[in-house]
Amino acid sequence: MAVRTPDPDPEDQPAAEEPVYGPAWLSDIELEQIRHRMPILYVEAVPVRVDGLGRVIDVGLLLRATPLGEFIRTIVSGRVMYGETVRDALFRHLEKDLGPMAFPLLPASPVPFTVAEYFPMPTESPYFDARQHAVSLAFVVPVTGTTEPRQDALELTWLTPAEAASDAVCNELEGGRGALVRAALASVGALA
Repeated sequence: MAVRTPDPDPEDQPAAEEPVYGPAWLSDIELEQIRHRMPILYVEAVPVRVDGLGRVIDVGLLLRATPLGEFIRTIVSGRVMYGETVRDALFRHLEKDLGPMAFPLLPASPVPFTVAEYFPMPTESPYFDARQHAVSLAFVVPVTGTTEPRQDALELTWLTPAEAASDAVCNELEGGRGALVRAALASVGALA
């Protein structure tokens, strides 16, 4: 018995031009349309430094400027592209945000510490994204190299777990990510 819905008949569909972005990328217009119709899959990573016993000693938080000129703290985050594995998406976003020499240690089989569901309505969950309904697989990722923030990140600040979990820092994190950082630290036993 088939469980999936049938594919549309290609003869009933208008011919579409191949986008110039490549088959796995969406134009800004396409992305905006899709964001209003279905959840988008993301990966998020809380970069950490660990000691010789694998205990978290530092947590890396990015500093970004919003289009309104405000400064916010955030973590590594980004969409999973069509045809891309979660592992590859995670690595791509870590390299994009932390630089090519960050050397993240991804396990052979990445398993998120939680699944965060972002809603455009702030009352649905602790996670909020005014643009869309998004589902995010969240990971704690040890980083062993040197970090050099790229793209739209202004800097990466390394904090102790206690500092990263403090109310002052968690309130600076966008979209409820303070709760996500605390959950990440709790998942690896880094909260006292």
